Amino acid sequence: MVNFLVTGGAGFIGSNFISYLLTEQDEKEIRVVNVDKLTYAGRGKNIEYMGHGKNPRYTFIKGDICDSTLIKKVIGEYNPNFIFNFAAESHVDRSIHGGTPFIKSNIEGTVNLLEASTNFGLERFVQISTDEVYGSIGEGSFSEESLLNPSSPYAASKAAAEHMALAYFKTHQVPVMITRSANNYGPFQFPEKLLPLFITNLIQGKKVPLMWSEENPGLNVRDWLHVSDNCRAILHLTQYGQVGEVYNIPGGNERTNIEVTNRILDIFGLGEEMIDHIPHRKGHDFRYSILGDKLKKTGFQYQHGDLRSGIRELIEWYKQNGAWWCPLKK
Repeated sequence: MVNFLVTGGAGFIGSNFISYLLTEQDEKEIRVVNVDKLTYAGRGKNIEYMGHGKNPRYTFIKGDICDSTLIKKVIGEYNPNFIFNFAAESHVDRSIHGGTPFIKSNIEGTVNLLEASTNFGLERFVQISTDEVYGSIGEGSFSEESLLNPSSPYAASKAAAEHMALAYFKTHQVPVMITRSANNYGPFQFPEKLLPLFITNLIQGKKVPLMWSEENPGLNVRDWLHVSDNCRAILHLTQYGQVGEVYNIPGGNERTNIEVTNRILDIFGLGEEMIDHIPHRKGHDFRYSILGDKLKKTGFQYQHGDLRSGIRELIEWYKQNGAWWCPLKK
């Protein structure tokens, strides 16, 4: 029996990862324990909606990774072979309005997990991070060796968590591995991020709020990665990656925000009259871009390469699953 402890497994990427584990792995071989405090981003009850809520191989524990007593108890009781830390405050705009919750969850929570993992005999401790820790780049792409230069309190808290994880690897030999993924998209993403917000707004007949100025009319560039490819890459790296290493997981789909917006509008048969221009947020990074050579060398292969078809499939998913997302927008 292989035991997986997933923190933040009620959120977007974490719940997709748990579903991947429970669906793709031998049912006799694994057990998954999910610790999540169920903030607003966990209100969708994703695991239950996916049909895994009563799976005998799945256990849910409501709790905060900042609760060191709870974390030590869970690790001691369930004896995980692998820990995947998805738990994080992750919305950049929210971090700009108040950074304290991000410091607490993303840094203090990570340290609690690392502390409880010290001298435990884990096979892997996977810290889930983001390409935003690099900051913006005008030309070229960041490699894992590039300096970290985060712009938002959210990105800075994730960078700090990475440094703590690597410190515990060097000092205590916790078998840490870090993944930095591009902009994830896919089903069960809380409707505050660009794709689900724009898609659900249009389904409801509302305009889409695109950050805009005369100098920068929606030209910010993001690299889009399907969440299922991210989940597959994360698990793949526990087998073929090395401890103490950082791995970028790019999407290979760099697009300007206006390109993505027009693609969505085109599928709906609508025009730019449905765009509501809003001011850019503070510290808005212009372009994220990361290299995936290190991941490629491990033999990983993508299954969702085409963003155009991916957006079309995602629109259909949100059209068919209004029962999941409508309550989240109230």
